Amino acid sequence: MLDGGITRTVCSGKVELAVAEGGDSHRPTVVFIHGYPDTKELWDEVLAGLGRRYHLIAYDVRGAGASSRPRRPAAYDLARLADDLEAVIAAVSPQRPVHLVGHDWGAIQGWEFVALERFRNKLASLTAIAGPPLDRALAARAQPPTPGRSGALPRQRRRSWYVVALCTPGVPTLTWRWLLAGPRWAWFLRNVERLGEKAPAPAVTLAADGIHGSKLYRRNVLRRTLRPRTDAVAHVPVQLVIPIRDHFIPPSYYDGADRLAPVLRRRVVGATHWVPRTEPGLIARWVTEFVDQVEAGETTGSRAPWVRGGGLDQLRGRLALVTGAASGIGRATATALARRGARVLLVDRDGSALQRAQSEMGAAGTFVCDVSDERAMERHCEHLLSRCPPMPHRRRRC
Repeated sequence: MLDGGITRTVCSGKVELAVAEGGDSHRPTVVFIHGYPDTKELWDEVLAGLGRRYHLIAYDVRGAGASSRPRRPAAYDLARLADDLEAVIAAVSPQRPVHLVGHDWGAIQGWEFVALERFRNKLASLTAIAGPPLDRALAARAQPPTPGRSGALPRQRRRSWYVVALCTPGVPTLTWRWLLAGPRWAWFLRNVERLGEKAPAPAVTLAADGIHGSKLYRRNVLRRTLRPRTDAVAHVPVQLVIPIRDHFIPPSYYDGADRLAPVLRRRVVGATHWVPRTEPGLIARWVTEFVDQVEAGETTGSRAPWVRGGGLDQLRGRLALVTGAASGIGRATATALARRGARVLLVDRDGSALQRAQSEMGAAGTFVCDVSDERAMERHCEHLLSRCPPMPHRRRRC
């Protein structure tokens, strides 16, 4: 990992997590979470590029590397993964919020955590690399074809074949004990993922990592497909890194991320899925810039000012408040804004109809309020401004 770094064990209930720690413990803490089927060693070159600039933490998620491997898929529920992160934070930075960096399933976890109330004062930012919000990715897979998407939809589903395979009992064992056993996995990384000489030697734990890690898919994908979240909004700034040559996750799966992250910075890199290995220096630089700006309280979004005559594309990522949004013209207006990528806040006096409208259009939030009640509207405005204060030269958290 790092010169002078140490490895220790952190307990999360009955699960033991292998945690690597290095850098300067007096500096801001940055926690790195790997994806599937990797281990914390994925981050070695990125961490080396950060040196002693931060307090650096990387850990093997449950089921991977030197951490415990629970047998039941229920142990890999996102709620249990949240328990693990909470245990790590309590051990390495109990007094200050940490900055989160995740790749693949590590990024998917990150999107989950930054929207949970339990982490409101424990996380400072998220850098999500090659990992979309799970609910949005599943929604993209499930959307019916339209004239504009008729060509993209088959390509998306072809890229998602592995999800079905990993959710099928017995297939992960066959895959990692034979089809993608050590040398074959190394060949795949070198030649298909274009890692070349940067392809790592297969980990001794690769087969076990692949088999147990597949339970992340079995436990969470179907459950979220049936019950997607519609009200999850990140309470910290998010930096989203999209590798446009990713063979597994098309760029369209990140559509709608603006609605989940009020302060969002998009980065696009011409790389395949394992960008932390192919571009470690670039990732280290982007993490440094983002963390430093968040720590300084500077603007971290990439939202340009509204330009008159600039077109409707400017709506993407902006906050729109619509009154009378549960029905009629208000609902139609809110739906149109949401389709253009705006983060829509719905206001109406009919709470039940408001919830139905939010569920259908994936609105950012709802407020039950009668616009003819002056005091109620004042309270509503105060609440809204407390969540989204008008600070054009400072970061904004919603």
